[in-house]
Amino acid sequence: MTALTGEREISIGPERERISGTLTVPAQPHGGVIFAHGSGSSRFSSRNRFVAQVLQKSQIATLLLDLLTPSEDAIDAQTAQFRFDVPLLARRLVAATDWHHENLPGLPIGYFGASTGAAAALVGAAERPNLVKAVVSRGGRPDLAGSALSRVEAPTLLIVGGRDTEVLALNELAARTLRCEHEIRIVTNATHLFEEPGALEQVAGLATQWFSSHFDHPSVEVPR
Repeated sequence: MTALTGEREISIGPERERISGTLTVPAQPHGGVIFAHGSGSSRFSSRNRFVAQVLQKSQIATLLLDLLTPSEDAIDAQTAQFRFDVPLLARRLVAATDWHHENLPGLPIGYFGASTGAAAALVGAAERPNLVKAVVSRGGRPDLAGSALSRVEAPTLLIVGGRDTEVLALNELAARTLRCEHEIRIVTNATHLFEEPGALEQVAGLATQWFSSHFDHPSVEVPR
């Protein structure tokens, strides 16, 4: 199947583990970014949807993805059982990466991970080094990627709020293990959710610049 331009809802995986996503493809994309939500969030996260819209304006396709099934999400809302299961989240992300590669062939792939989704993104990047060309973490927990950190080859940008001191320390610790090209960018005065005026716009700008500079591939025209 060839994905068409515009926005559509998709599902990935076998029936018992089927996950949902929202795919948006501009007319001439030069890359695609898969969003890995974390810590009880979903593909309807207003923050990640804002970042996705900014990427789309720069001709980057986006796949906003739920890494949990509806039944798992319901359990997680009560118990937080799955949100820190990084191997599970990473396995689902890798399945989505393979789907993206099959359905949007020729497009370099990037990951945008938030919170525990950032750890899943780094594990996924280590598992698919030939497909994943860049990773961006927003207020993420890269430390939860464990031993996968040293195997990541994709250039990685860690964005952290300046007032999110605990997460900043964890990002600095994880960065010492990364062997790939990487940077930590601090959004001054921002807290964990980047709710302060202008903070999320800075995140979106940094992410767009990072992905665009590492998607060294000509644009691909997708049939309408």
